[in-house]
Amino acid sequence: MRNYFILLFIFIGGSIQAQETAMNASEITSFKEKVIATAKTTQSIKTDFVQYKHLDFLADDVKTSGKMVFKAPNLVKWEYTNPYQYSVIFKEDQLLINDGGTKSKVDIGNSKLFKKLNQLIVNSVKGNMFNDADFTVSFFKSSKFNKAVFIPKDRKIAGYIASFELLFNKDDAQVYEVKMVEPSQDFTRIIFSNRTLNSTINDSVFSN
Repeated sequence: MRNYFILLFIFIGGSIQAQETAMNASEITSFKEKVIATAKTTQSIKTDFVQYKHLDFLADDVKTSGKMVFKAPNLVKWEYTNPYQYSVIFKEDQLLINDGGTKSKVDIGNSKLFKKLNQLIVNSVKGNMFNDADFTVSFFKSSKFNKAVFIPKDRKIAGYIASFELLFNKDDAQVYEVKMVEPSQDFTRIIFSNRTLNSTINDSVFSN
């Protein structure tokens, strides 16, 4: 299973350099309400993405790109098209993998940890993770973006993820960037572009 946790985001090179300040209580409430309202009306997402995997021992980040498709309530497909052909589908309690034509299936239904990570993927795509009791959340703002930083409370999750960051466009409260920082401080960063919302998506898209 090629770098399953890299795919977590399935999700990045340094963060956008902009001066950030902590949100106050009223700003947090307003921001959360806007994001949750947007998530509730989002039935599908199609978007391009560029992913950067930062490893301390490499001089340059590993860059890949592709397309992501989401369909409510919990179908997600990541399709990597450059520099290799690779796709992973999160469907119910299964992980469907197509590695350049070699197909496999992983049952994650019996793993509480994998089910939790799958839930994180779905909620991060939608941007709505605020009611997750497994995380401590901090909120920040800059001139162009709002950011939510999630620190896991669960030790098993913390063994894979030191922090999970979502960067939101201020104008439409859509997720612009997802960043997962590992305990080693290596990180994966995904930047979305060319997003299309609520278009019709056939269920066959999520077949391996």
